[in-house]
Amino acid sequence: MRALDARAAPAHHSRMRPTAPGPLLLALLLASLALAPRPAAAQSTQGGAPPYEAELLHLAEILGALHYLRPLCGAAEATRWRDEMQGMLDIEAPSGDRRGQLTGAFNTGYESYRQVYRVCTPSAELASQRYLETGAKLARDVATRYGSN
Repeated sequence: MRALDARAAPAHHSRMRPTAPGPLLLALLLASLALAPRPAAAQSTQGGAPPYEAELLHLAEILGALHYLRPLCGAAEATRWRDEMQGMLDIEAPSGDRRGQLTGAFNTGYESYRQVYRVCTPSAELASQRYLETGAKLARDVATRYGSN
């Protein structure tokens, strides 16, 4: 993951809106990953990636976008989304190539918004809110589909 310092994204802006991040996105995902089956039969044939790999990659990209957008728009979450990504990597313990793909997806999400937004705009706020909602739904879906009963 990208090592960012506080200068990478302004912590406050005149459009600052102290909104809560909504549902506890990663708590659902981490619970589902901890409960997900780990035997070889549950792994795909593509380098041991789990059957929910596409969802993890999408979630990693969402976490990267949130890591940029939320502080830009005034949320007091300087490292929250990077920490959430690290938690996902800790739970998954992916191999080198797989870890690189997940980290790359996080960095893509971050960079795609860093290149477009320098200040918080209504569009940036909307993107942030939509990513919170999409990430929460994705985490619930993974928990429902792959979590143990």
